[in-house]
Amino acid sequence: MRITIITVCYNRKATIEKAIKSVLAQNYHDIEYIIIDGNSTDGTKEIIESYRDKISKYISEPDKGMYDAINKGFQLATGDVIGLMHSDDEFFDRKAVTRIAARFEY
Repeated sequence: MRITIITVCYNRKATIEKAIKSVLAQNYHDIEYIIIDGNSTDGTKEIIESYRDKISKYISEPDKGMYDAINKGFQLATGDVIGLMHSDDEFFDRKAVTRIAARFEY
């Protein structure tokens, strides 16, 4: 089962790397990671770009706010389950997505 995690952000240089590392550290085998950035101007884009080869899909363009950005992420998502990771959040541990997936497998 594919799990899609979407992170939306705008000018979150201070926190975006922590969120990215948290998703990338998950031990689950099939994560699609999507980041939608609202065309940040504070260095956020440069941090995201440094992880570009580990991010499934990344868009940086102006949007109409957080919910518009989330909808862009939903449109790109191909996972069986979709979750949101806010740009200033992180998973509790490396097994969080594995536990989530186990709830949906039959």
